[in-house]
Amino acid sequence: MTRPPDADEQVFHSHRNLLFSVAYRILGSAADAEDAVQDAWIRWSSADRSQVADPKAYLARIVSNLAMQHLRSARHHRETYVGPWLPEPVLTDADAVTDAESVSMAMLVVLETLSPLERAVFVLREVFDFSHAEIAVAVERSEAAVRQTARRAREHVRDQRPRFTADRSQQRGVTERFLAASTGGDINTLLELLSPDVTLWTDGGGKVRQALRPIRGAEKVAAWFAAISTVPYQGVAPHDMHAALVEINGAPGLVFSGAGRVVATLSFDVDAGGRITTIHNVANPDKLRAVADGATHHLATR
Repeated sequence: MTRPPDADEQVFHSHRNLLFSVAYRILGSAADAEDAVQDAWIRWSSADRSQVADPKAYLARIVSNLAMQHLRSARHHRETYVGPWLPEPVLTDADAVTDAESVSMAMLVVLETLSPLERAVFVLREVFDFSHAEIAVAVERSEAAVRQTARRAREHVRDQRPRFTADRSQQRGVTERFLAASTGGDINTLLELLSPDVTLWTDGGGKVRQALRPIRGAEKVAAWFAAISTVPYQGVAPHDMHAALVEINGAPGLVFSGAGRVVATLSFDVDAGGRITTIHNVANPDKLRAVADGATHHLATR
């Protein structure tokens, strides 16, 4: 007996947050993840749902394949992207993100170096704990091939992700001190907070002026932030710029706004000693829409 349409709609919406969470981790883009979820809904609506024994697995398979397809088609665009490409930041709820590392900017940057298949397999296995057999059905590969892909992806991520991270209270304290020092042009405090080999990545996407190459070294990074505290940044004068400490991708971060718009976000990797090792600065307006909307994303892991 076919379930009534409203029941099928309720089933989909009960898994909607999970689907977005899968798609966002595979794509690194909130906008593209929303598109994948919407396309999944269209496919779910037209499917013979009476034959679906496990709606969660079925929907995860749909959204994973849609995300992989999109990622493959987006590869050329990302290869020709102006300056560094960074994931699209999202506002998160500290109490709702059970695996903050899996949605951190650092992790999403590492996942970007995987192939679409490796990325999907890693996300489904390591974050959402799908079995190799379930993933094999989802990505239309043999279970043996999935096991090999999962092992390769896991080893790559392990080798590339940051080794030492600060605890949450330490991250927040460092972020607060950075905010005060950067807005006040306090270069000495900035130098204290930055690791000697810190790297600043700036993503303007050719839409706004940003550094086209990573800025490396504490002195250069400190000077960069000290300078923008005294001159207009993206057309916003220093006295009109507002900075707020928020939760971005599972960790404390900063949102800068002015002239009625969100101007940029900053996310930090902080080592166990409390020093900033990496700064991700997203200023491409196309990637700030999710933050500008103010919606908090509850990025599930199950």
